[in-house]
Amino acid sequence: MRGLLPPPRLIGDNAPIMRLGAHMSIEGGLDRAVERACRAGCDVLQIFTKSSSQWRARELGGAEIERFRLRLEADGIGTVAAHDSYLINLASPDALLHRKSVDAFGEELRRCERLGVPFLIAHPGAHVGSGQKAGIARIAAALDEILSGSPSNPTMVLLETWAGQGTTLGSRFEEIAEILGLVDRPGRVGVCFDTCHVFAAGYDIRTAEAYDRTMREFDRLIGLERIRAFHVNDSKQDLGCRVDRHEHVGHGWLGLEPFRLLVNDPRFESVPMYLETPKGPDLREDIENLATLRSLAGIDEPIPWRPPKPRRPARGSSGPRRDRP
Repeated sequence: MRGLLPPPRLIGDNAPIMRLGAHMSIEGGLDRAVERACRAGCDVLQIFTKSSSQWRARELGGAEIERFRLRLEADGIGTVAAHDSYLINLASPDALLHRKSVDAFGEELRRCERLGVPFLIAHPGAHVGSGQKAGIARIAAALDEILSGSPSNPTMVLLETWAGQGTTLGSRFEEIAEILGLVDRPGRVGVCFDTCHVFAAGYDIRTAEAYDRTMREFDRLIGLERIRAFHVNDSKQDLGCRVDRHEHVGHGWLGLEPFRLLVNDPRFESVPMYLETPKGPDLREDIENLATLRSLAGIDEPIPWRPPKPRRPARGSSGPRRDRP
C-alpha cells in the first residue's frame, strides 16, 4: 500500500479535505473489497482481513496480497483500516477464551502488517461480570503481550468507543483513558471515535455547544490527537440508550448537524472516516451516505435537529454487526 494518500476531493471552494469511505465485504477476495470501495466512491476503506465469525484464519498468499496492494494503487484508495473479529474478547475472565482472543488478535495484527494496513480497529472487550477494573487490566495486559510480540509491526491498534451494552468496556472516555494509561506502548494504541456509539453512551454531539463539550471532555481525558479514525454512523435510538444500532447518515436520532460539524472540523481533516451502515449488493446506501457527508462540507449554517422519521427496514448489510455481548 502507498505511503501517501490520494489527491484530496474538494466540494466547493471553501470545503475542507475529507477522507471518506466505508466498510466493505471481502467476499471473493481482498481485492474485491477495493473494487467495491471504488464503485461506491470511497476515498478510504475498512475491511476484515479474515472471516469475522471464525477463529481460524486462512493463510494469506503472496499473490492475494499483491493483488490487494496493486488494486489499492490503481484505484487511488487511501488509508485502509481493518476491524477485528467479533469473537475476540481481550477482557474475558475465562482463561481459555482470553488466550484464544490474545492469539487471534496477534494473528490479525500480523495480517495487517503483511497487507500494509496501518490501523487495526478493536472493540476493547466485555468483562462479563468480573468487574470494570479487572476487565480493563486484562485488556491492557493483553495488548502488552501482543505488542511486545511484534515490536517492529507498524500497524497501530485503535480502541473503538463503544455504546455501553451489557458489560462492554470503552463506552466512557475514562475507561479508554485508563487502558491507554496502563499499556507499556501507548504510542502504538490510538482511538476510533464512533459517532453512534458515543451518542448511545450518553455524549451529546447534536449541537455546536454539545459537540464542543464532548470533544473538550475527550481531549481532557484522552487527547484529540489520539483519534486516528472515525466511524460515521447515525443512531437508531436516542441519546444514552446504550444500544448499538446504526442508521444512515441524517436519518437517525443524531441528524445531520453532528456530521456537518465533524466534516468541517479542521482538527480532523486528515483523519479517515468510515461508514458502517446497512447496504445492499449495489452499494446504493453507501453511495447516498457518502454524497450526504460530502454535501455538508463547507456549510457554515447550523442544521436544526428534527426527530427521525420512521424508515423501512434496511436492505442487507455488509458492514460489521453491532450485537456483540
